Amino acid sequence: MTTQSTPTHPQNVGSENVANSDALERCPIMPTYGPPSVQFMKGEGSYLYDHTGKRYVDWLAGIAVTSLGHSHPAIAEAISEQANTLLHVSNLFATEHQVPIAMMLDSMIGDGEPAGGQVFYANSGAEANEAALKLARRYGGHGRHVVVTALESFHGRTLSTLAATGQPSKWEAFQPLPEGFRHVPWADLDELERVLDETVAAVFLEPVQGEGGVNPATIEYFRGVRKLCDERDILFMVDEVQAGLGRTGKWFGFQHFLEGDDRPDVITMAKALGNGMPIGACWAKADAAAAFSPGDHATTFGGQPMATSAARATLETMLAIDAPTMAAEKTELFKTALLAIDGVDSIRGLGLLMAAELVGVDARKVAARCLQEGLVLNGVTDTALRMTPAITIDASVIEEGAQILAGVIAAVREEG
Repeated sequence: MTTQSTPTHPQNVGSENVANSDALERCPIMPTYGPPSVQFMKGEGSYLYDHTGKRYVDWLAGIAVTSLGHSHPAIAEAISEQANTLLHVSNLFATEHQVPIAMMLDSMIGDGEPAGGQVFYANSGAEANEAALKLARRYGGHGRHVVVTALESFHGRTLSTLAATGQPSKWEAFQPLPEGFRHVPWADLDELERVLDETVAAVFLEPVQGEGGVNPATIEYFRGVRKLCDERDILFMVDEVQAGLGRTGKWFGFQHFLEGDDRPDVITMAKALGNGMPIGACWAKADAAAAFSPGDHATTFGGQPMATSAARATLETMLAIDAPTMAAEKTELFKTALLAIDGVDSIRGLGLLMAAELVGVDARKVAARCLQEGLVLNGVTDTALRMTPAITIDASVIEEGAQILAGVIAAVREEG
């Protein structure tokens, strides 16, 4: 007769234990983020609630994801209706939301007029960037495959998007990385021009380096890059994963620097596109998109009905509220509130993709203490805090968060 052994770890872990790995023999989640310190159970607008019911002011929005706030009714209704209608078919077939989303994105990229591009749907920003990188190689052809990116950039964590990312500290554990990438100093046109030889297929830049410290581009830089690419028949690709879709005060970050038809050849996006539902997209001008043939690239889940239902509702809502104008208005409220805090030296970024440079305190320590006090933000460098709040955040929530931040900075400074 056999006996049943006693389980070595709990079969039913209460929600109060999930945010505390010490309560388990071994945390069941891989340690890619470290042990979670908070478990959120509910979100509403610009507030989050943990398993104890504690309320937090959310100035991060999932890092520029829930741009319309948590649990937005239009997106929730769209997802619910789609879940009861059609969950999935192969991308060998069309589903109802794909074309309307592509047309809305094309119009946003064209600043209200058709931009003449085509869209590939993915599941994330990294996958959208993978599509762009493959498109660049297909466009350039054999022997013309190099993609040039900027130091301190961030394009994802797949092997090729990690190779594109200009942060050597992130490479070492995963060497050898895919070849075919060059990295140049940010906003240095002379150095960029120096490396543009006959092997280069594309230049790939962010309008604002988010993970790199919230460093915005300039008109001179982007116009100079556009000119260099035009002269050499090189694709100018822009990663709008964090900056895109209204956050900066325009539909896309590049629109602060380029005008009219003088736009990028390829644009990637994700994060805010589904307001929390995983979806990404790679848009390309028709002549660039034509480099792909059937079978060159594919995805099982990219652009599936559930994700696109959320994306369609998100874009329609953003258009209805004029999200770029709303973001610009909220940006001014944020700047006023932040600059009034003792210890905040300056603000940089574009729109609601911003960093507050601190003086006299460790920004990462401040961010950790803010979480304890009920404010969610991010220490993006040792001296700067990153804020990417919902575009719809109320003025009262901005003020509430500013009061928490001011108190935390004062307390951390006093502790030394």
